Amino acid sequence: MKHLKIGDKAPEFSIKNQDGKIIQLSDFSGKKLILFFYPKASTPGCTMEAKNLRDNYKELLKKGFEILGVSADSEKRQKNFCIKNELPFSLLVDEEKEVIKDYGVWGLKKFMGREYDGIHRTTFVIDEKGVIEQIIEKVKTKLHTEQILELYS
Repeated sequence: MKHLKIGDKAPEFSIKNQDGKIIQLSDFSGKKLILFFYPKASTPGCTMEAKNLRDNYKELLKKGFEILGVSADSEKRQKNFCIKNELPFSLLVDEEKEVIKDYGVWGLKKFMGREYDGIHRTTFVIDEKGVIEQIIEKVKTKLHTEQILELYS
């Protein structure tokens, strides 16, 4: 598992979103980007996290942030998750786990005594020049926006 650090150049990507549109990191040049990785669309924790970002979307935009979510779900599953939860931001479809691995969030997890490979819920804040400015590894799904904004107060 790669381990990116604050100050590292964010890995470039070019990948489809829930509508089949190609999204690239370079599309966000000149803006701060909240890039959040989540294990699986429509699961309770991921839904809480996405809704928290949705409910605070306007405030985050006012503060200069854009938002992208990433998981290994299919385009159809991402689209359904987006529609059902009225998400105003794109969800990237990374079924091949290329971006997930480039950002070092794929690896061994433990749950109820079982070990398996999966996506570690992690958020990267990337600055206007494409450099990683913040990394949140212990995401509080119900309070994720507050976690992000605390870093900038």
